[in-house]
Amino acid sequence: ANIMSLGGIAIAIGAMTDGAIVMIENLHKHMEHGDGNGKDHWHRVATATTEVGPALFFSLLIITLSMVPILSLGGQAGRMFSPLAYTWIYSMGAAAILAVTLIPVLMGYFIRGKVTPEQRNPVNRLLTAIYKPAIDRVVRHPWVLVIAGVLVILVGLWPASRLGSEFMPPLNEGDIMYMPSARPGISAGKARQVLQQTDKLIMSVPEVASVFGKMGRAQTATDPAPLSMDEAIIQFKPKSEWRAGVTRADIVRELKQRVHLPGLTNTWTMPIKDRIDMSSTGIKTPVGIEVGGPDLAVIQKIGAELEKILPQVRGTTSVYAERVVGGRYIDIDINRGKAARLGLNISDVQDVVRTAIGGMNVTETVEGVQRYPVNMRYPSDWRNSVTRIRQLPIVTARGGNIMLGDVANVHIADGPPMIKSEAGQLVGWTFVDIAGRDLGSYVAAAQKVVAKQVKLPPGYSLTWAGQYRFMQQARKRLTLIIPVTIVLIALLLYMAFRSIPQVLIIMGTLPMALAGSFWLLYLLGYNLSAAVDVGFIALAGLTIEIGVVLLVYLNQSVGTYLERCKTESKSLSFEGVRDAVRDGALLRLRPISMTAAAIIAGLLPVMLGGGTGSEVMRRIAAPMVGGMISALVLTMLVIPAVYLLWKWRCLRKCD
Repeated sequence: ANIMSLGGIAIAIGAMTDGAIVMIENLHKHMEHGDGNGKDHWHRVATATTEVGPALFFSLLIITLSMVPILSLGGQAGRMFSPLAYTWIYSMGAAAILAVTLIPVLMGYFIRGKVTPEQRNPVNRLLTAIYKPAIDRVVRHPWVLVIAGVLVILVGLWPASRLGSEFMPPLNEGDIMYMPSARPGISAGKARQVLQQTDKLIMSVPEVASVFGKMGRAQTATDPAPLSMDEAIIQFKPKSEWRAGVTRADIVRELKQRVHLPGLTNTWTMPIKDRIDMSSTGIKTPVGIEVGGPDLAVIQKIGAELEKILPQVRGTTSVYAERVVGGRYIDIDINRGKAARLGLNISDVQDVVRTAIGGMNVTETVEGVQRYPVNMRYPSDWRNSVTRIRQLPIVTARGGNIMLGDVANVHIADGPPMIKSEAGQLVGWTFVDIAGRDLGSYVAAAQKVVAKQVKLPPGYSLTWAGQYRFMQQARKRLTLIIPVTIVLIALLLYMAFRSIPQVLIIMGTLPMALAGSFWLLYLLGYNLSAAVDVGFIALAGLTIEIGVVLLVYLNQSVGTYLERCKTESKSLSFEGVRDAVRDGALLRLRPISMTAAAIIAGLLPVMLGGGTGSEVMRRIAAPMVGGMISALVLTMLVIPAVYLLWKWRCLRKCD
């Protein structure tokens, strides 16, 4: 189990009880005016179950299948949210089966005796007092409510247009990571000095408990970090030891102000997040630009242009373009003619260079069962000096002593410190760190600036990478999968109701729910992200359940009215259908309110909770809470109006 798998249970716990709520409430309606201990008790249970059971099972099945698109996500989003989707699917699938198998049996055994009428409950009386005047106006002026519902949906587009976008919300891992980039060619001594300076500046903040930094890479191929990259992990003291009123954001802001050295381009991130980003894309910042082409010098020139242009875009905190030809090398070009005149071949000269600079294993030491090679080479002050390398002694074939500079040209040359390729093409990366702006709008603005001011030579390309690429990949896949899931939901609804108009009425609850989701996200200041997308997907199944339950009760009420007209040989009237729709909505206010309240109550602890992972879980729960509130209000008002207009039109045609 992990945070996401437990989160799947947390956001589904309210919906898991919906089936039992609706079944028990329907049985209560049958028992309000009778004895629950009579011989016909099990008949009542069977009748109450068959009235709502099929539609309820399909609605719970729809909630279960609504999470299927999450399983199609790949990469980082798929690994993060697939445990949540699996626990949601398993728990809701079990709830759907138990709602139509075990729950009716338990109702028959445990729900007996006299049932208190609904009107005696003060909460029900309050809800009815609020809803009755509203539903009276709805059935008298149905077109007004339909137009009002459309307007509410359209108004919900305004906050939607103001929402930013990002791949994943910032996750508080506890520690933070400082990853500045220095200019290539920095010496080991200077890198050590810079590392010590930055560590001292970081430790000057009172809330910092420890900082551990490194420059360069370990002796492993899994950490291809250049010497110019610093990686410092910062641990904080317990919050009880922080200064009064200081928050985590204040500490990070103070660190950014204090740690600012000339020649360093700062990047602040999270340790785990950075490891995932670096291993998957190699980009340590939220936005990366990949410049590809055949010539590294031209790639570096384009990167330098980006470094000058991107600070013009609002939200840019730092830009660093890799110096792909900024490495410094000591080249030793052997003069074959001079070497031959002295009786030396190429391998003789190379052996001297290899031994003096690279070293030679001369023996090995035995310590118990362990053996260690003993390597001998010249001291570092010889190896790091071009002048001294030229003075390396060489013994000729005749026993004479010469210097390396006599047979070779030793000089410093520029070259690539690290060669990177992507899709068979040489590339160089530009790292862009942003703050105070969402990822999607920043990249859109930056793309316009770059397209206007950067002229690419033929054969060169720009690719926007980093978290932006992840966001685009997730959106592209969901754009393909979500319509398929909606079609599947519509087919399940048709199997339950055998009526295309009723399916369309129920599907109309989706935009009503989205309106509330957009408003709550806007008020909370959340951006659209993969976590919010998960919340929207889960919301789709939950809102459809409200529409299904309401439509079942409206069909029952209108069906009862039609049977009464047929039995009493009365003609149908609009007023009669109108009263039937009103009574159906009023009589079933309690189960619909209870199901919505159970879902919202299950989500509120997630919304209001804290701790590790809460940033992601809040953004999953926020669209669900906002959508459930708006769906409950609008569904209870708009669906009866639409249903009344459609039903009366159908009945007139049948007449």
